[in-house]
Amino acid sequence: MPMLNKLKWSGIILLFGALLLYAVVVILDNWTNIGEFTGVLANDNSPNNTKSIIGEISTNNMETKSNTIPDTAIIGTQTMLVAGGCFWCVEADLEKLPGVLSAVSGYADGSSSNPTYESYAQMGFREVVEVTYNPELVTYEQILIYAIKHMDPTDGEGSFHDRGRQYSPALYYKTISEKEIIENLILDINTNGPYDTALAVDILVEPTFWSAEDYHQDYYKGTLTKVKYLYYRNASGRDDLIKKYWGEDTGLTLSWRTDSAAGLKIYNWTNYFKPEKTILKSELSELAYKVTQEEGTERSYSSPLDKNNEVGIYVDILSGEPLFSSRDKFDSGTGWPSFVRPITATAVTERIDKKLFSTRTEIRSAVADNHLGHVFPDGPNDRGGLRYCMNGVALEFVPKDSMVERGYEDYLVML
Repeated sequence: MPMLNKLKWSGIILLFGALLLYAVVVILDNWTNIGEFTGVLANDNSPNNTKSIIGEISTNNMETKSNTIPDTAIIGTQTMLVAGGCFWCVEADLEKLPGVLSAVSGYADGSSSNPTYESYAQMGFREVVEVTYNPELVTYEQILIYAIKHMDPTDGEGSFHDRGRQYSPALYYKTISEKEIIENLILDINTNGPYDTALAVDILVEPTFWSAEDYHQDYYKGTLTKVKYLYYRNASGRDDLIKKYWGEDTGLTLSWRTDSAAGLKIYNWTNYFKPEKTILKSELSELAYKVTQEEGTERSYSSPLDKNNEVGIYVDILSGEPLFSSRDKFDSGTGWPSFVRPITATAVTERIDKKLFSTRTEIRSAVADNHLGHVFPDGPNDRGGLRYCMNGVALEFVPKDSMVERGYEDYLVML
């Protein structure tokens, strides 16, 4: 019996030692991540340094519509409805617009109440998207132009392979002024636009909007639905039609209204598709690959972007999608580029990160789905209280003087 007890205790000690060794290896492997996590606490010059990072980190799930943009950022917003076929696609396109704070899939223009996905067509409803936007950053007409370019406005009987009134295009107005904007825009496109036939878009007074079920929201982003969405979209022919009639001129303006062709490639990143790992490794440095694809962290004070004070925007290193503005950058004293908010509410997505014995909120680029960094609640109180702590190696800086040439003209208003 004494020998058995000794063996038992020896086994326990060996097991404990193995677990301890594993923990040490994990900590050493993620040492720079720990630096990111604790960097603000170690610097007395950091804003709001006394807050507890651990206890106040946002726990929003990436599949929800919520975000960490401060309430003050959405004062004075407006809403509008757009019907352009499958709301998965319409929502995905409109959410990427600068100045659009949210796009919610739903139903409208029916004959009853409380429609569901199983009943809305029989009740006479259309699939629509409710857009919440900041009119100081994007106008009602600009959203209409962008929406028309990303649907088939000539088909009044459905949308691509989806047939029936529930998929037919419609634009809605609240005021006589908005109605006139729609009518004049349709006349302009019929007269000067690229389509072979006249537009068949219904112009209607805005009805009651009913939000669709949760599983329809952000369908193009979902971990389990993203592949299905891409397959559906490619098979529908939507992008083929957009390319046929508009080419790369898919932005907020109509080329015949301006003498300048600037901005024709503004939204090239919306169709970005991440290549295989072997290709990514050839395109990125070893550190950039580790950070963006394996959720690694660069060492503090290693990125020149940390001290960059030039005016411009910060875009995803792979897709080029706009992520942050120099207007929202501040010196956090942590050694990583820091911002008080993304350039738009839908520019980034969030995931819960439970590594390193804590719960943090990871930030990823919305289109390319690359790891960027984390968000913490210890930013400047007078600017919303958030600190988006980003890895400089995951970003590319585009200076103001190069933005038009690079296709970011619409983002000049955000500097």
